[in-house]
Amino acid sequence: QQLHLTEEEKRLLAQEGVTLPNALPLTQAEERILKKVRRKIRNKQSAQDSRRRKKEYLDGLENRVAACSAQNQELRNRVQELEKLNGSLLRQLQALIKQTSNKAAQTSTCALV
Repeated sequence: QQLHLTEEEKRLLAQEGVTLPNALPLTQAEERILKKVRRKIRNKQSAQDSRRRKKEYLDGLENRVAACSAQNQELRNRVQELEKLNGSLLRQLQALIKQTSNKAAQTSTCALV
């Protein structure tokens, strides 16, 4: 049987300064080394996946913040518009109250005379 190694496994083994035979079975020491190399590769892949997921999560949060900020600004603008309209309506109401109170005073004065 042949031992099949990936390029990443070969690179890490070379980094460790270890050469494994191409034929199986391996000795216990060689098995341990191979398991260690494969564990390093899995850990590296897991760390990459974790960083990718974190980046996706942060990108999603940033998009939500941007959307909420835009909506918040729209709502602030709407509040300003409504406050102006409210002030205008209040002035109109006060003018109407003033007009009707003057007319009521004039009517009662005429009736008394």
